[in-house]
Amino acid sequence: MGRRLFKELERSYGFDEVAIVPGQVTINPELTSTKMTIGDLKFEIPIMASAMDGAVSPGFAAQMHEMGGLGVLNAEGLYSRYEDPYSVLEEIISHPWETVTEFLQKVYSEPIREELVGQRVREIKNTGATCAVSFTPQNTKRMSPAAVEAGADMVVVQSTVTTARHMSNSYRGLVFSELIDALKVPVVVGNCVTYEVALELMETGIDGLLVGVGPGAACTTREVVGVGVPQVTATLQCASAREDYFRRTGRYVSVITDGGFRTGGDICKAMVSGADAVMLGTPFAQANEAPGQGFNWGMANPHPELPRGTRISVGTKGSLKEILYGPTSKTDGTQNFVGALKVAMGMCGAYTIRDLHKAEMVIAPSIKTEGKFFQMSR
Repeated sequence: MGRRLFKELERSYGFDEVAIVPGQVTINPELTSTKMTIGDLKFEIPIMASAMDGAVSPGFAAQMHEMGGLGVLNAEGLYSRYEDPYSVLEEIISHPWETVTEFLQKVYSEPIREELVGQRVREIKNTGATCAVSFTPQNTKRMSPAAVEAGADMVVVQSTVTTARHMSNSYRGLVFSELIDALKVPVVVGNCVTYEVALELMETGIDGLLVGVGPGAACTTREVVGVGVPQVTATLQCASAREDYFRRTGRYVSVITDGGFRTGGDICKAMVSGADAVMLGTPFAQANEAPGQGFNWGMANPHPELPRGTRISVGTKGSLKEILYGPTSKTDGTQNFVGALKVAMGMCGAYTIRDLHKAEMVIAPSIKTEGKFFQMSR
C-alpha cells in the first residue's frame, strides 16, 4: 500500500455531475440580459451554432442572426466544395449506415474552392446577417483572407486540439498574432481544455476561445484517441485563464464552451462554470430548418486516415425559434434554451452573464436521479 502512483489523477466533472446553487437574492427573468460580445461584435444571446454541415448552411446562419445568435459556417465543408451542396446533403442523409463513413470520406475529398468560400460568405451577408466562417489551422492562412475580403465578420480557427505552439516538419505552424494583424476582424480559436494552453492562446491576441475536446454527440475523438476533459472542468480551467489574463492586461477574451449540450440546464451550468457563450451542434441539427434534415455528423468524420466522428440520426424536434425561445410543451429541457437561461439567471440573482459567473456550484452526482423514480421508470 506504500507504493506511489506513476501519475496522480485529478477528478473532473461533466454537466451531469454538478448543480447550480440558487442565489441569496432572486430577480424576475425579464430583468436579465443575455447579451454577448466577441471582439467588437455584439449579439443578443450567447448561443452559437457549430460549423457542422448538418447544422449550419448559409440560410441557417441568416436565421440564427435573426434570432439574435450566431451561426458559424464550415468554410471547408460541402458549401465550399460543391456548386450544389444540397444534392450532396441528400445523398449523405440517404446513404446506408454501414458504408456512410467511406462515402463521407469520398465526398469531402473534393477540393475546397476559394470562389465558393467567397460566394457563401456573400450569400450570408446579403441577408444582412453577421457572417462567421470556420477553417482548420492548416488552411486558415491561405483561405481566410478571401473570406474576409468577401465580407466575413469573424474567422474561427478550429481543430480537435489547438495550441499556440504547434510543431510540424511539413509546414510552419499558424502564428495567431500574425493572422490577427492581417485579417482585422475578430478571431476565435479552439479547441482547448486547460489553463496553460488557454492562457498562451489569449496572449496571441485572439478574441474568443473554444473549449472542449470530444464532447459532441457526433464526435468520437474520446473513443478513438482517448483525449478529452469533461466540459465543466475544461470550462473552469479556461475561464480561470481568462480572468488572470484580464486582470493583467485589461483585455477580455470570450470563453465559448463548445459541445456536449443536450438541455437548457447544461447551458446554464456552462455559464456558471465561466463560459461567456456556448456553441451547439446537434441541438440545432434537430431544428426543422437545419440542412441535415434530422441527421448530423462530426467535422472529423470524413478524415481520410483516422475518422473521429459518425453520422447520427437526431430527428427533428421543432423550429429554430422553439428550440431557442419556445413556447414549448416539452418538459425535458431540449427547447426554449434562452428562457431556461433567463430563469436560471433570475434564480441566482444574476442580471448579466458576468453576474452568473459568480454563482456557486456543487458536485452533485445524484442531481438528475434524486426523487425521480417515476420519471426514470417511464
